[in-house]
Amino acid sequence: MRPPGLTAGAREKKGSLTAMNISAQFRNGWVAALVQPLAICLLALAGQLLFSPAPSIAQSNPQMPVATVGGKPVYESDYVMEVRTLVYKNQLQEYTIRKKALDEVINRRLLEAEAARLGANPNELLEREADSKIKPPTEEEVEDNFVRMMFRGGGNLTKEHIREQLLQQILGEARDAYYRTLRAKAGVTVLLSPPRMPVEYDPERVRGASSAQITMIEFTDFLCPYCLQAYTTVKNLLRKYDGKVKLAFRDLPLREADAEGSGPADAARCAWEQGKFWEYHDLLFENQDDTGGSVFREYAADLNLKLDQFNSCMESEKYRERIQADFREGLSLAIPGTPFFYINGIPLNGARPQAEFEEIIDAELARLAMSR
Repeated sequence: MRPPGLTAGAREKKGSLTAMNISAQFRNGWVAALVQPLAICLLALAGQLLFSPAPSIAQSNPQMPVATVGGKPVYESDYVMEVRTLVYKNQLQEYTIRKKALDEVINRRLLEAEAARLGANPNELLEREADSKIKPPTEEEVEDNFVRMMFRGGGNLTKEHIREQLLQQILGEARDAYYRTLRAKAGVTVLLSPPRMPVEYDPERVRGASSAQITMIEFTDFLCPYCLQAYTTVKNLLRKYDGKVKLAFRDLPLREADAEGSGPADAARCAWEQGKFWEYHDLLFENQDDTGGSVFREYAADLNLKLDQFNSCMESEKYRERIQADFREGLSLAIPGTPFFYINGIPLNGARPQAEFEEIIDAELARLAMSR
């Protein structure tokens, strides 16, 4: 049986449902979700969008039994995959509370230290450096968000409510930007770690040093335009963190999974069996507008693959079940669309700016260095 029907209809520019920015949504309320749409190709299941954050779960020592039945041990691995979504939600709630409180303490201390250095009042300093520099929302922004909320059943909300919510969000962003400058000057390192999700990957489709401390698992779609954006970002990250970060590839073909015949995911796997997965992977992304059977064969010829073997592989659809297994795993993780990343188990949703990847990677490297 084929997976449920899928779409790739997102046109927005910025993601908003990841563990890394969930605290911002708590702070800014529902408006943050409105004005920060997703830079992903959305995945629709049974007519409803899966906007749940990706699961994450901490593990105890996997070698230690957690129970015995008739003298036989029961390990955490025997049940953890069945409850990971529920466990993650509880862990994320606790992490969000802790992270918000930690950020407030850090920001307060930084502001007090800067005010003392300048001989200023902390509140007046914040007003001068952040609050006074904001621009209130325009009438067009208020109107657009008001209409959007009405379509979503906004109830008794008025334009003034929308205006105030947008203003508070703008104010919060301005303060966050100022606090980031203070953090950069002070050299702040946050070691509080978000909840994680143990996600398996195919060791045969890994790019980068096998000894790298950071494993970045990407669920992606060769036909998704946002995945093409992420492709460039990931290449830059692998160069910058050479030897420290490796990339593991997982298929999540949003349109292809329901289509008849072989698609780019099949073609890449057929190239894999001849040892050219990553070379073919790059060709698919760098020529995303050109797809189809004849194009797939041209790429195979360009890479000097054995064409008879490649053509036979494509016609047999021999890797379709493996592709759909990746797809089903994506559904079980409640991944809302592509691209979606797990960086040492920490979820990151959408074609995010490179700086957001680097923030997670740098924090992970610092955490691992501290644990030695």
